[in-house]
Amino acid sequence: MNKVARFISNYRNAIIAWVVIIVLIDVGLYLSVDKSILAFVVVLVGIVGQAFGALVTWIALVPLVGPMVAHVLSLPFIWILNGIGYLASIIAIKRGYSKDVLNYRIITITLLVGITLGYILGKVI
Repeated sequence: MNKVARFISNYRNAIIAWVVIIVLIDVGLYLSVDKSILAFVVVLVGIVGQAFGALVTWIALVPLVGPMVAHVLSLPFIWILNGIGYLASIIAIKRGYSKDVLNYRIITITLLVGITLGYILGKVI
């Protein structure tokens, strides 16, 4: 069995889950399905099909930087920072600061990307 066939057999469920997720998003947006329902179904399919765990594994397969990116993405600090950002966004939107939320989310994403790149450069150099 060659490497591609072994990869497909090992990640069959995750590959199917990602194909289903892509089709669901495409069809859902085309049919104008409510985005919250679409997001719930996509998350459900991703969890059941182990798509998100496989995505981190696939990122880790990239030589040199992949394992480091996967390690940073799995840090609890990143999850907590992102979760606090979402909670702050919800509160700010309810209070009418929707434009400020966009700026805040851009800063948060920039911080997370900076942490990831800093970790990678620190390990490589």
